[in-house]
Amino acid sequence: MNREIPIFFTIDNSYAPFLAVALYSAIQNSDPQRRYKAIVLYQDLNEENKVKLQALQTENFTIELTPMKANFEALDDRMSNRLRCDYFTLTIYFRLFIPALFPQYDKGVYIDSDVVLTDDIAKLFDTDIGDNYIGACNDLSIADIPPLVAYTVNGVGVKAEEYINSGVLLMNLKKMRESNLEGHFLHLLSTYHFDSIAPDQDYLNAMCNGKIYYLDEGWDAMPNDQKPRLEKTHLIHYNLFSKPWCYDGVQYEEEFWAYAENCGFIDEIRTYKDHYSDEKKKADSECLEMLVRRGMEIPEQEINFKKLYEKGVKIRL
Repeated sequence: MNREIPIFFTIDNSYAPFLAVALYSAIQNSDPQRRYKAIVLYQDLNEENKVKLQALQTENFTIELTPMKANFEALDDRMSNRLRCDYFTLTIYFRLFIPALFPQYDKGVYIDSDVVLTDDIAKLFDTDIGDNYIGACNDLSIADIPPLVAYTVNGVGVKAEEYINSGVLLMNLKKMRESNLEGHFLHLLSTYHFDSIAPDQDYLNAMCNGKIYYLDEGWDAMPNDQKPRLEKTHLIHYNLFSKPWCYDGVQYEEEFWAYAENCGFIDEIRTYKDHYSDEKKKADSECLEMLVRRGMEIPEQEINFKKLYEKGVKIRL
């Protein structure tokens, strides 16, 4: 059990403080007998933030900071004859390239940076997902928004109870490489340019459906005012707009602030919250309304995942 546990994150400079909370919580819940490596793929991370993030390292939990652009340049040779796409577009989908970019790993964990760990991430890594491509949790953040539930069925072509959130992924990297997930994704992207409301998440759902291991919901516990707190969480994901560094009264906010206090960025996080204006909150509401509206429009389009799949186009891996 001494093998290294790779945990992937992707951020830009503005998200460094929140990544620090995630990293600190992961380190606090780690097993001293295990070895962990956080691989942080970043855009435009300044030197001060690099130093502060790497200061969180411990003897058994290392933090490797890697510029995203360098990775895409390395990947470019593989896709140069298949797709010319600007870096910004591809970074939206970055987690889909992890298998190709890190051939030294057969298994790994990808986590969004708006999380706190309340348990040892090694327990997730050790989960046997068999021959499935990924282990993930059903996306309960949309369960109470009927138009978005309908979107997963009629736009993505996946039953609501099978539609996963891509913010926490246990990745069978070896299997994903063998099935050329990266190449299949690039083919779909360049051929059809599917409209979607959650780009990487919708592609993952469409491609991997039927080969997904469903994790205990405690590995992707999301604030939801319509539901009581989970009695046992392993990882809390402050998904969409339910972020305690923006709003008061967010479910599971106590856990966030407990870890934030010692992450090295507490002053920056408090300042960010103090300056989260009414204009920004209004923009959040408008963004959610737009998501719902687009979720109603996309199933009506001639080209979407479900319609092409039903016509016999190869969507699933």
